[in-house]
Amino acid sequence: MRVISTAPVRTADAGGWTDTWFAVRGSVCNVAIDPGVTVTVAHSQTGADGHVEFVLPDSRRWSYDRFDESVEVAAMHDPLLAAACCSVDIDGPLRVSVESAVPPGSGTGSSAAVTVALLAALDAIAGRERSMLELARAAHAVEVGLGWQSGVQDQLASAHGGVHLFSIDYPRCTDVKRLDVSIAALDERLLTVYLGRPHASSAVHESVIAHLEATDSPLLEPLRVAAVEAFDALCTEDLRAYGLALVAAHEGTRRLHPGLVSHLADELTSVAAQLGALGWKVNGAGGEGGSLAVLAPEDPLAVARLRNALGRVSGCSVLRSRVARAGVRVA
Repeated sequence: MRVISTAPVRTADAGGWTDTWFAVRGSVCNVAIDPGVTVTVAHSQTGADGHVEFVLPDSRRWSYDRFDESVEVAAMHDPLLAAACCSVDIDGPLRVSVESAVPPGSGTGSSAAVTVALLAALDAIAGRERSMLELARAAHAVEVGLGWQSGVQDQLASAHGGVHLFSIDYPRCTDVKRLDVSIAALDERLLTVYLGRPHASSAVHESVIAHLEATDSPLLEPLRVAAVEAFDALCTEDLRAYGLALVAAHEGTRRLHPGLVSHLADELTSVAAQLGALGWKVNGAGGEGGSLAVLAPEDPLAVARLRNALGRVSGCSVLRSRVARAGVRVA
């Protein structure tokens, strides 16, 4: 049996950081984008029952025995993949191939997308099915089970696709509102710019947590407000208001911790502002590397000029993307 599972990644996460354990409650409006990740799972013709072979995007290969308790999952080559495989009861040797259209560590939730896609594929092999919320919850549990810092918005975006406002009572998602108006304009105008180097989101999480523990300021509330304002603006198809909400979330992220918006991100936002962009938001955990979401103006020529200018900033590239009309898909 062979199963192919695809899942989108996400961008423009207004309200990011409020989906964490230290925020307790939160609101996040994010945009799921394709192409994201593809995971192929097949029963292998060779190997013992618990043998799992992984083939990764850079052609790296490694394998392990799911039933070998002498090796800790956290110490394995790719612990997230191994932990996901261990979380599903499935027979036979397996071969797992992973492909990604976005660079790892780009701040678009690619690791969460891989976990969601892998769990969905394993479920299909095992003859079981989970709801989108259940799948997102299981993928998050795999990540935090390794002792890593992780919010819940990435898994929710990959499972659901589209544009949503997620209400969070960590670690549960208590409400899901889906955008039900046209989102075609975002396909061309919402740009995701890779800053040329990956970042370690868990490490940045630790720095932010230490900063929040040292202050009594209500630093997270403006991010919650920006998420709701972003979603409301999209519901009324007011992209100018949406851009303002993204900027509010961007600056709210900067106030969370000075290291979350890098000098390169500031350079990109300066270029974007000069060329008429309506808004921008550093993606995910921010910090050095990662990516930046930029909302371009309406005129197609202005969009092209902005796209070209952002791609000319040293080390940066504009990712090919469109709004994901669906979440994780299994074939």
